[in-house]
Amino acid sequence: MSDATSLRDQNFRAKNFREHLQSGATLIGTFLKTPSPIVTEVLTLTALDCLCIDAEHAPFDRLAIDGSIAMARAAAMPMLVRVPTSSPEHILNALDCGATGVVAPHIRSAAEAQAFARACQYGAGGRGYAGSSRAALYTTRAMTDHLAGSAAQTVAIAQIEDPEAVEEIDAIAAVPGIDALFVGRVDLTVAYGAASQDDPRVVAAVERICEAGRRHNRRVGMFLARPQDVPLWEAKGASLFLLGSDHSFMLQGAAQLLAQTRP
Repeated sequence: MSDATSLRDQNFRAKNFREHLQSGATLIGTFLKTPSPIVTEVLTLTALDCLCIDAEHAPFDRLAIDGSIAMARAAAMPMLVRVPTSSPEHILNALDCGATGVVAPHIRSAAEAQAFARACQYGAGGRGYAGSSRAALYTTRAMTDHLAGSAAQTVAIAQIEDPEAVEEIDAIAAVPGIDALFVGRVDLTVAYGAASQDDPRVVAAVERICEAGRRHNRRVGMFLARPQDVPLWEAKGASLFLLGSDHSFMLQGAAQLLAQTRP
């Protein structure tokens, strides 16, 4: 494949991520835990479908988020941000920096889902407008073009990780503007007091989320500790998988190196 062809493929991937997600195509991404544009740059050289900054559990401030998104955009790699909370200022910061979309943790009700979806889009009661942001190409993009592009391309993903959210899952999945439900399986495991992510209560909750996604035509995403489980959950309706992280890649690489040199 020529460099020109590769660049065209990357641009297509970045501009059409929401379309790909909504189509139900299987998408594989990973979490970024290290606030470094260099780490982002390295991962943009892979064939991953997206990256997701974990600003909920890793030390990303706005400047670190900005630098990593800038690097991802330069390589036309779709970049999601899991924000610390679903508060409007965190959502605004990520999207103004140029994120492809936002993963909002601990969405527990339809009301919270509605507020999150509204904060991801411009309009009455929604995201504040600034033409000077990276998302608006630093004043070089006409307001009408930016509004239309944001409406078409911004991805809103509600993370479901609380038992009360599972009980309200149909109402949450029915909220207009929610593109996908993301299963927080580890948090569900802890919340149910289970000893394993394979506990029948946890598995039943994940299946219930998948079923709601199918009923309401919402995509379902998840983190899996075992990548080999992807086909199992694909069959149940999941299509977005954020697997591993830059941390796990480094640890696995070091372990593999030692296994090869110290048999």
